[in-house]
Amino acid sequence: MGNCCSDVGGGMTAIGGTAPSTSTSNQNDAADWYFKSHGIHGIFSQIELSFSATNLRDRDVFSKSDPMVVVYIQERDGAFTEVFRTEVVLNSLNPTWITKYTITYQFEIVQILLFRVFDVDTQFHNVEVKMLKLEEQQSLGEASCALSEIVSKPNRSLTLDLVQREESVPSTHSQHRGKFTVHAEECFSSKTTAEMTLKCLNLESKDLFSKSDPFLVISKVVESGMSIPVCKTEVSKNDLNPTWKPLFLNIQQVGSKDSPLVIECFNFNSNGKHDLIGKVQKSLADLEKLHSGREGENLFLPTPVGHDNQNKALRSKLFVEKYSETVQYTFLDYLAAGFELNFMVAIDFTASNGNPRLPDSLHYIDPSGRLNAYQKAIYEVGEVLQFYDADKRFPAWGFGARPIDGPVSHCFNLNGSSNYCEVEGIRGIMMAYTSALFNVSLAGPTLFGHVINRAAMIASQSLANDAKKYFVLLIITDGVITDLQETKDALVKASDLPLSILIVGVGGADFKEMEILDADKGERLESSTGRVASRDIVQFVPFRDVQSKSSTHSDISEMFRIWDYITIDFHFADGPSVVQELLAELPSQFLAYMRSREIKPCS
Repeated sequence: MGNCCSDVGGGMTAIGGTAPSTSTSNQNDAADWYFKSHGIHGIFSQIELSFSATNLRDRDVFSKSDPMVVVYIQERDGAFTEVFRTEVVLNSLNPTWITKYTITYQFEIVQILLFRVFDVDTQFHNVEVKMLKLEEQQSLGEASCALSEIVSKPNRSLTLDLVQREESVPSTHSQHRGKFTVHAEECFSSKTTAEMTLKCLNLESKDLFSKSDPFLVISKVVESGMSIPVCKTEVSKNDLNPTWKPLFLNIQQVGSKDSPLVIECFNFNSNGKHDLIGKVQKSLADLEKLHSGREGENLFLPTPVGHDNQNKALRSKLFVEKYSETVQYTFLDYLAAGFELNFMVAIDFTASNGNPRLPDSLHYIDPSGRLNAYQKAIYEVGEVLQFYDADKRFPAWGFGARPIDGPVSHCFNLNGSSNYCEVEGIRGIMMAYTSALFNVSLAGPTLFGHVINRAAMIASQSLANDAKKYFVLLIITDGVITDLQETKDALVKASDLPLSILIVGVGGADFKEMEILDADKGERLESSTGRVASRDIVQFVPFRDVQSKSSTHSDISEMFRIWDYITIDFHFADGPSVVQELLAELPSQFLAYMRSREIKPCS
């Protein structure tokens, strides 16, 4: 077996089949690595959209309309590109179309869809739909929404009013365009995952001066008879009776439970030319039987005999120490069951931001309407998360400032109220932020512990009420925190709660301590009492690293036109946006929490 992970460190680790505790889809490791190496993170699920309509306008004289749906998606320049057409349903004002549109759902991106319904003229009924010229058909109306709005509905269905865009003057018929319904289904043939612990006994030693360093490669056999590797175990060094770490295989990943699998045992060599010790061919069903019967299966080694190969049975045996099957629910399963992501924000009002009345301040409100770094972060993160929050009432706080005639506060309500902290929508956060700049005096120091504990208290109360809520706190700061250990203590305590914390660093400060809080390198935070965080709940990104890639729509006057949300450009040819960077781990953190506590979507 040559060139299999030729670098020694990488070649000795397991690939594929590893624990699915934070998996968000059925991507394999190669695909996942490809996406991440190209700056693409997060959840990618295939979604199938189906369409229906009611009370369409009748544009035919002697019969009913013959409707067809055309789907468009908004590109980075704001233009809409056609991506799909349904079939034509004859003589129907309440059609249900059969053909479905499949789209890749990305959590971090606002994906705007436009649906146009046309009445196809009778003379074109024998023409393929893809060949129809839309300018020759009559419009029955159009509707638009974000894909997030559809998948975040408990039943994954969204009903929209059809409107006629070309009617600049309201008419008496404008309210009779009908209703258009979009329904989403996640494309999965199986969500069942098999967990196995495999071991071998009496392996042959392939090394001259030591025992073998064995590892397993599991491959699926396709129709052509070729074997396609699915996963491999870690290398068990100097061991002729190895037991490997548990493997997790999605049944869809291998075809079916009865699909043949080839399990090969190799002796690891650092030059990449690994020696085959032996192999066996079994399905998942066969492996389950081996486990229940507590039996081993002899490995065999293909041996040339004349012009043919014969399988030589070996005394080495493969055993299945553990076999179990579980259903791995996806992020979208929880949304469909009514779970919400509740957005919260905390803003740094310390003096290091500079005088808000001067143009060099990070808090400067530009009279031209151009957004400052704080406004951009609030808007771009909130724009994505608002679709997953049913009431869109967001807790908003400030810290590090002195309210009028008061002491410095490290957690004050951004709306100025002493009784409640919530504001209405993203617009409400922006207005409260602007107002607060004129009603507080910037002070310091920079402390995170108070706002984290406040957010944790809300999450804890929700948990006590068995609410289907997961909370996301966005902290925007310009400086180095001075309560690092207190912040660690608060984060360790909060790691047991349905809470994730997103931190955006703005300005030119040294944010190395923030990277400590974001335990991406696998080292979990430890409190002052020695307690270790149960999971990583922090994601940090310095805004300056991605600000150059940020949206070209930076004028505040553009933000609140026509729709409650605006179609800001979240795709960038040269890399991920601030939103993609910041939200990359959020679905995985959500799933890690739910799965660790065995919370199922139906519960």
